[in-house]
Amino acid sequence: MKKLLILFILFTLSACATSPTGRSQFMLVSPEEAINSSREAYVQTLLPLQKEGKIDSDAITSKRIRLITGRIIAQAILLYPHTRDWEWSVKVIDDPEMVNAWCMAGGKMAIYTGLINKLAATDDEIAQVMGHEISHALANHTAERMSIALATQLGLSGVAVAASNNKYKGAILVGSSLAAATAITLPNSRTAETEADLMGIELAARAGYDPRSAATLWEKMAKVGGDGPPQFLSTHPSPVNRQEKLEILAKEMMGYYLDTSKRPVYQLQ
Repeated sequence: MKKLLILFILFTLSACATSPTGRSQFMLVSPEEAINSSREAYVQTLLPLQKEGKIDSDAITSKRIRLITGRIIAQAILLYPHTRDWEWSVKVIDDPEMVNAWCMAGGKMAIYTGLINKLAATDDEIAQVMGHEISHALANHTAERMSIALATQLGLSGVAVAASNNKYKGAILVGSSLAAATAITLPNSRTAETEADLMGIELAARAGYDPRSAATLWEKMAKVGGDGPPQFLSTHPSPVNRQEKLEILAKEMMGYYLDTSKRPVYQLQ
């Protein structure tokens, strides 16, 4: 028992990181490693869909998503200058039944037509989705989820060894793009969701999108489901009082939204 306690202490010290909101994070996988893995995972995820003609199949919708997302990215870069070097990308996946969106480490994003059309999402509501997803990347949540997966695979003693040996750690998990692809299907913690809500609603407001739409978005999300909840809710747990918290946040963000300054746009290809 004492040996396990020592290993746990060593492991905890070696896996300590801090999120943009000051939260202590469990990190075995570095943000850089997560970005490298996500780059390959993004290509592998989209390639079969591209062959089926399901990527950016509607030019008008794709242009709309690029403009909304580009305005939010511009604000993200202003607040987090290191992200200027990210290879930002957003794709619209043609799947009328999938109500989902995601962002891998390094700004690799996708949104499904099911979310846009089933929710009859306004530009303001889409901005809340993309701001929220971008915030997951800004807060290194992909690396965090990959770290949890690594800890689960190796067990406590194995993690302690991996945490002290970057080469070994990389060979175990991060070298494979499968880990990054899997990370976007893993559920976010309530803490991570709260963090992404806070960061995302601010990004969207700074980009000129109404923060009050965050609450209406989740109201719509709760009503869509049919035989089951939207895929979005499987990776984005929604506590009962989420809308209430978003309404409070919206009031705090109105100043950014009402600012008449010019809103820059990051040019996505």
